[in-house]
Amino acid sequence: MSHPVAPQHHDNDHAHAHGHDSAHDDGDDYHGTIGGYAIGFVLSLILTAIPFWLVMAKVLPSSGMTAFVVLAFAVVQIVVHMVYFLHMNTKSEGGWNMLALIFTLVLVVIMLAGSLWVMHHLNTNMMPMPHDMRNMP
Repeated sequence: MSHPVAPQHHDNDHAHAHGHDSAHDDGDDYHGTIGGYAIGFVLSLILTAIPFWLVMAKVLPSSGMTAFVVLAFAVVQIVVHMVYFLHMNTKSEGGWNMLALIFTLVLVVIMLAGSLWVMHHLNTNMMPMPHDMRNMP
């Protein structure tokens, strides 16, 4: 009576059994490092502190210019968060993450522009004119 030979387990067999293989871990998925998170954290602190200082110290001459600069810092901070904390780039998920982000941005721009357009026209067409105010009770 012959005894069956026990199968030999290799490291690659173990990796394949759990759905991981060495080719997949070579850089397709970026999971971040402590250094990467530290860089993202420091950049986030800087990108928060500078606008705070600009507003509190009233460095810029007009509030409109200050608002524009603060919004620019906010956009840069969004990009820092997406890169360093969400690990989004053109290669992640085969490019689908970037496509979904672009689609979301297009929808947000359409919704904001449409809302501002509607509000402007409501304000223009619904508010009484100054000469009509004399006839108001």
